Amino acid sequence: TIFNRLVGKKISIIEDTPGITRDRIYGSVSYRDYKFHLIDTGGIDLGDEHFNDEIKIQAELAIEEADIVVLVLDGKEGLTSNDFAVRDILMKSNKPVIVAINKCDSKQIKENIYDFYELGFSNFITVSGEQNIGITDLLDEVTKDFNEFTEEEEDNRIKFSVIGRPNVGKSS
Repeated sequence: TIFNRLVGKKISIIEDTPGITRDRIYGSVSYRDYKFHLIDTGGIDLGDEHFNDEIKIQAELAIEEADIVVLVLDGKEGLTSNDFAVRDILMKSNKPVIVAINKCDSKQIKENIYDFYELGFSNFITVSGEQNIGITDLLDEVTKDFNEFTEEEEDNRIKFSVIGRPNVGKSS
């Protein structure tokens, strides 16, 4: 849901079934005076399903391509073992990570966001991809160190990827 909202069209399939997004999906985002590429990945899952290893490889390639990573977590469900597995991958990458706690469209969920600090990241933003809450804050954070877009610099744009476990709202 977040990916589709940022690119401004429905490219990623949004389903409640894990494993729908398996490959990297690319889109372009224009925000204020900035343009950048966005990569959507499948959800990283420690389960035994045969496609989980392939999804993890695709996500790791996206992390490698990215200049900034947005880790999308499910604010309603809270932390899971998969979130810690994704955290471990991201810590090894040494990439800047912005944690987007999704599905935060109620006061109760916003009060529980401090649980996510257990992951060890320092940059957290509460969002609701579906309700368009916090998306501007997320874009401001992603682009804060970007250079303004000019046609000559198009190939030097900073890229970031959206990473997380299945069904946390990454594609939104």
